[in-house]
Amino acid sequence: MSQIVRVFAFIRPHKLQEVKSALALLPISGLTVTDARGTGNNPEKSVNFLGQNMVVPLPIRAIIEVVVPLHLQEEVVEAIQNAAFTGEPGDGKIFIEPIINAIRIRTLEQNLDAI
Repeated sequence: MSQIVRVFAFIRPHKLQEVKSALALLPISGLTVTDARGTGNNPEKSVNFLGQNMVVPLPIRAIIEVVVPLHLQEEVVEAIQNAAFTGEPGDGKIFIEPIINAIRIRTLEQNLDAI
């Protein structure tokens, strides 16, 4: 079993700062944030724009990625869940996947030493 996991979450962009702040309280060394467009299980809503109902295709989401030791996985997931929660459809999703190896290019350290 892998000792390292990648936790990545698709969240509402306006919750990014709260999630980032929650993760900053944990002993993790970094994170990556990417902007993306996409849709999940919920049907896309129409909005009224200049008197016309329009479907906003593929709403913007923020993707937060952290690579952490396995023992921090639950803390990271809980921090993201609590900070990203609004209670409305579209709050996002969290995914976890094992990392086979990590290598720091500069020092050639591997696995836990590399993160």
